[in-house]
Amino acid sequence: MLRAFLLYLSNAVWARNIVTHWRIARRMACRFVAGDTFEDALKAIYKLNEKGFYTTLDNLGENVISSEEALKATDAYIEIFQRLHDEGVKSSCSVKLSQLGLELDYDLCLSNMRCIATHAAEFGTLVRIDMEDSSTVDRTIQIYHTLRAEDITNIGLAIQSYLRRSEEDVLSLLEDGTRIRLCKGAYNEPPEVAFPQKRDVDASYDRITAHMIDGSQAHGSEPASVDGKIPPIAAIGTHDSKRIGFAREYAKSVGLPKEALEFQMLYGIRSDLQEALQAEGYPVRVYVPFGTEWYPYFMRRLAERPANLWFFITALVRG
Repeated sequence: MLRAFLLYLSNAVWARNIVTHWRIARRMACRFVAGDTFEDALKAIYKLNEKGFYTTLDNLGENVISSEEALKATDAYIEIFQRLHDEGVKSSCSVKLSQLGLELDYDLCLSNMRCIATHAAEFGTLVRIDMEDSSTVDRTIQIYHTLRAEDITNIGLAIQSYLRRSEEDVLSLLEDGTRIRLCKGAYNEPPEVAFPQKRDVDASYDRITAHMIDGSQAHGSEPASVDGKIPPIAAIGTHDSKRIGFAREYAKSVGLPKEALEFQMLYGIRSDLQEALQAEGYPVRVYVPFGTEWYPYFMRRLAERPANLWFFITALVRG
């Protein structure tokens, strides 16, 4: 119930107008967001790279309301690719299709995503297409397949284990070697679309993890040592120790080398776990968001972990 309410608030304009004016909310958001500008994100990436971590950069923003905004977001990503290359940092990028105009015009979004992917390819940069709410899944996968048919190969997809359809989607996507980032999901969905119980989401996560590791074995994987080389197919995005434990044990049982199993985690969350996995020899990639449009992302992080919400409420009361 609490999670559903927080996810509702993430899309509520009235709540956004209130919370974004709270100084304590902005300070709390800094725990999960690298900063307002690309320069802020670059500083965070430098520090992570120095520690041996890889990164995925996310220019926050979703559900644009005009084609001009969608084109502006596209141009921003093109500039980001150039800057990442010029600075010599190791980072892929992540993008939401609603930021590129998916809810406005499918062809506009496809054109923008094509432009982003082709420019990223010039620098050997992987672009991972984030999955949003369930209403966007078919169109997101369709755009991915369209671009792959055009021989654009530096793209991947995020898949959410809480959607009932995801296991079937993954089995289909793995047939052509799709580079999948598996996460649990952070949108408010009806029970007929998404598993309402955590145990079912976790069970789905583990099943899909096994499929992805099997897919890595079938297609072969290069170590994710630099972003000029495409990361492994099995990219496990979670902070859940049990899910991580399952992935490690299953990969070991089928003989998948550690360097072919990449764990991906969010900026500002479980740095201890990130360091422990890296010390064991696993590639670890940190998702680094930045930008002024932090509110929806911040609210989804609160919804994911009660501890985050309690920390926020405590700080709010203390002023």
